Amino acid sequence: MKTVCRLLLVVTLLPLMPAVRAETTATPPPPEKMLEAAKAITKITGVAISPLLGTGAVGAYEYFTTKNKSKLHWYAHPYFWVPALLLVGLVAAKDAFGAVVPPGLKKPLDVAETIENKISGLVAAGAFVPLVASIFGTFSQSPSTSAGQPMILAGLATINFTAALNIFTVPLAVVAFALVWLCGHVVNVLILISPFGALDAALKSARTFLMGLLTLVYFINPWVGAVFSLIIVVIAYFLSGWSFRLMVYGTVFAWDFITRRRKRFEPAADANWMFTARKINRAPIRTYGKLRRGDAEQLTFEYRRWPFGERRTIPLPQGDYAVGRGMFYPELMLSGGEKSRTILTMPPRYRTHEDEIASIYGLREVRDVGLLKGFKAIWSWLKSLFGVGTKREPVTV
Repeated sequence: MKTVCRLLLVVTLLPLMPAVRAETTATPPPPEKMLEAAKAITKITGVAISPLLGTGAVGAYEYFTTKNKSKLHWYAHPYFWVPALLLVGLVAAKDAFGAVVPPGLKKPLDVAETIENKISGLVAAGAFVPLVASIFGTFSQSPSTSAGQPMILAGLATINFTAALNIFTVPLAVVAFALVWLCGHVVNVLILISPFGALDAALKSARTFLMGLLTLVYFINPWVGAVFSLIIVVIAYFLSGWSFRLMVYGTVFAWDFITRRRKRFEPAADANWMFTARKINRAPIRTYGKLRRGDAEQLTFEYRRWPFGERRTIPLPQGDYAVGRGMFYPELMLSGGEKSRTILTMPPRYRTHEDEIASIYGLREVRDVGLLKGFKAIWSWLKSLFGVGTKREPVTV
């Protein structure tokens, strides 16, 4: 992979080498360009935290501060930022009432928001970031040429190669955007798997606070805002592996929910896709892989570190396993005395297929867990309280 990257870099820069040698009056970028770079870093980082809100807010700001409306970019026109901010307001209302709305009614809206965050992030990475990161303009040629030079060399010598810096700034900006977006998207995934509306509101508030703080620092001093943005990018880099696994987790869950895949799904007889619910040997939490039955009926987990990485197989801890039937997704649980630990989490497509999973892997027990267990207990208590659906046998002494 490193060899391929080096070759691509050489192929990209090779056409520029003669022209660079011919440039005799090269000068560093002017200070106003460096200030634009600092502002661009902050804008890209802020939009990456929340793409729809960030792009809509930047578009509205540019619309009201730009005198020549004909020079506005696509995101600064009202036909984009007005619907975008209205949609953000609807999402905020959903989160505000989420604490009192039952999870079964709120989860479909959370799934829709997770998909929206992916789409808006993809659009921003492809259409917004290159526009903001292209701070060095376009290739231009000076009107004056040297009479004593050949025509080709004279033309090359008078080209302004400052714009060539965009070859580096745009890809770097897209990578930085992707890193920060991955961490921001984690909030949507955590909301998707969280059963508590109050926690959802707290997570969303924390992300909005970070974006607001970054905006405030930007208006106070763009240079400090750029430094703050770079700190966020560095932190996002170190969290990228964890964030990527959570993104895959949220994508699989959202797809299964929105397509109701469980209706047309049948578990495989040899291996089934699951996520680790905790770190198991070298496999971190939320690793996506296949559960298999190895030799001597040993349960094993097969996965790749990255989508195209080396395949690895690790044994699961020894013990008595059971399938947990949850309200939204099943679990593979390891019994340990009075307490049980969740080892693997199954995607929502496996819901209603718990008995089949238990049969495939030779497990003897399927039990209710989580909210489903709590709701069933409450429902049984209510039926017992009002005598509904129960037959009370008389007691004789």
